[in-house]
Amino acid sequence: MTVVRVPTPLRPYTDGQKEVLVGAETVGKALDQLTEQYPALRQHLYDDTGGLRPYVNLFLNEEDVRGLDGQDTSLSEGDRLTIVPSIAGGAGAADDALRNVDHAALRTNQAMIIGLLLAAFIADASWLVALVALVMFIGTLAGRPGFLPIYRALRKATLLQPDVVSDHPEPHRFAQGVGAIFLAAAMVAFSTGLIALGWGLGWLVIALAALNLFGGFCVGCAAYYWLGRLGIPGFSHAPPPGTLPGQRPRMTG
Repeated sequence: MTVVRVPTPLRPYTDGQKEVLVGAETVGKALDQLTEQYPALRQHLYDDTGGLRPYVNLFLNEEDVRGLDGQDTSLSEGDRLTIVPSIAGGAGAADDALRNVDHAALRTNQAMIIGLLLAAFIADASWLVALVALVMFIGTLAGRPGFLPIYRALRKATLLQPDVVSDHPEPHRFAQGVGAIFLAAAMVAFSTGLIALGWGLGWLVIALAALNLFGGFCVGCAAYYWLGRLGIPGFSHAPPPGTLPGQRPRMTG
């Protein structure tokens, strides 16, 4: 079954239900089942031509379905599909502006970073450091964990289950980008003969990822929130309610 998360403005049309279970194979079929169960909701999701209204955004776990296969995106057991209406303040603003973030995907990303950097150090393979940096940079630019394909493969093999939490994805992307910058600096150090500095930067990224993976504390996320407190443009979110900057939220999405 898939959980469809209904935002506050639309809950009057679902009898006050904020989450509805559906058994569907795709995002489009899930919406069909939802609107069959609550017919009054349909006019608020679809226009007269049967297309989704422009202000209706759909997120599967932490990903915008427009970056996947749209309404043809396949659903798996335990997925969360969130309807996020765009309101003043930009797309994605709804309720308390939190989204569904799959922390299992984040942990897989951290584990891959740690494992590959350890392998690079043991094998004295600086090229592997460059590869990790590249994957992290690409993931940051794409707005998702760099090693997300590995996570998806593990999920398809039923080796991992999603761990969806109400959170802000932006601090995690920022943290990944900072890690990528550290590794890029490590490559500069390697190329200029500063081998110890290069591996020191690599071990710094390992330590930060391990603190996040095993300790539940994201230093890069904490930095994002503190920059937000200083009023730096682009750092617009505050920590989720009941959490310290960088602390993993405990409430589910």
